[in-house]
Amino acid sequence: MAANPGLNVDWHPATLPPGTGVHLQTSVTVDGNAAKGTLYTPAGRPAGTTTVVVLMHPRVDFSRHYLIPALLEAGHAVYVQQARDAGNDLRLVHEQTLLDLGAGLEWLHGVGFRRTVGLGNSGGGGLVTYYVQQSLRAPADRVARTPAGRPSLLDKATLPALDAVAYLAPHPGQGTLLSRCIDPSVTDEDDAFSVDPALDPFSEANGYRPAPESSSYDPEFVERYRAAQLERVARIDQRARDAIDAALAARRRVKAGEGTADDRRRAGTARLITVWRTDADLRAMDQSLDKSDRGYGSVYGASPETTNYGIVGFGRLTTPDAWLSTWSALSSRATIAKAGPEMVLPTVLITYTADNCVFPSDFQQIVDTIGSSDKHVDALVADHYGNSPASDRGRDQAVALIDPWLRQLP
Repeated sequence: MAANPGLNVDWHPATLPPGTGVHLQTSVTVDGNAAKGTLYTPAGRPAGTTTVVVLMHPRVDFSRHYLIPALLEAGHAVYVQQARDAGNDLRLVHEQTLLDLGAGLEWLHGVGFRRTVGLGNSGGGGLVTYYVQQSLRAPADRVARTPAGRPSLLDKATLPALDAVAYLAPHPGQGTLLSRCIDPSVTDEDDAFSVDPALDPFSEANGYRPAPESSSYDPEFVERYRAAQLERVARIDQRARDAIDAALAARRRVKAGEGTADDRRRAGTARLITVWRTDADLRAMDQSLDKSDRGYGSVYGASPETTNYGIVGFGRLTTPDAWLSTWSALSSRATIAKAGPEMVLPTVLITYTADNCVFPSDFQQIVDTIGSSDKHVDALVADHYGNSPASDRGRDQAVALIDPWLRQLP
């Protein structure tokens, strides 16, 4: 992993090949959002004359993704669609990100690209899978409302179909990911330091050991812990729904002319949900669980106890809508478990064997769930960001697998 985390998804230290074309595109979605994207084209090849690889992540800016230079060198155009709330978990509603991606793909088709291939890296895996599911359905059969109950507008949107999907270190979806690293020992959602000792993952009595010694959790503890993680997600779901119901009731009173000044304020304001301690996947501390080439620690660093109690972590601050649509393993539809069976396009799935975000059982479950009858599966020795001490090619080694697969597509 790079010493500077900001470089992990960046193409640093590589640069774009000479003559690369760069086009900044703004497309307007069906709900009026400005969907911003960046198109990179190989030197001497104008837009529309090559396959275009489409990158998108619901939370992260992929416009400088580390594979872009190597994909261009191989002769492929690359389009990066920005999600409307990239870098901001606060309002991340997955149904809206599908509208953004659809608008970008509609533009790509309009400028003549013959083939569009999704590249689902990390959290982009769940997003592109959900997009494929919805794009292959008739508009009337698409998800009509977000998990918070708001119209999705997916039935009104143009969602051009992709031709194939490449998965690179995909995780099973933001909500599923969070359900495996959320700390279930929190007893009071309003107290960041509340702890149930019987579920504390950082208690030596439960099997915890700080690095470099691997922790060793008893199977019975692991089973209780994982069940309690989903129970905590369910409690937060209820808090989110209660907040939505309270705002809706206030709006109804205002609309009926019975609202107070307090009702008017509540009707237009979403309560924010703070989720403490979301970096506590037992597999980050116990290397005997889901064995792989990874080192001790999580995707956030080598000391999960420190990051778990710190300010970083998945889904830490969200609106109720964003929690239910994105971060709840129970309510979100943007998971490979739920959308994967309808992902029937040709696909290649590549795992990184030293990944401390996507573990072997996660990846195998994804492979088993994807509904495509045309699946190619491969593995590379690297961490979640493609950093590999076993390769002198650097972080572009995945292109050596993706490029020939792209060339054999019909």
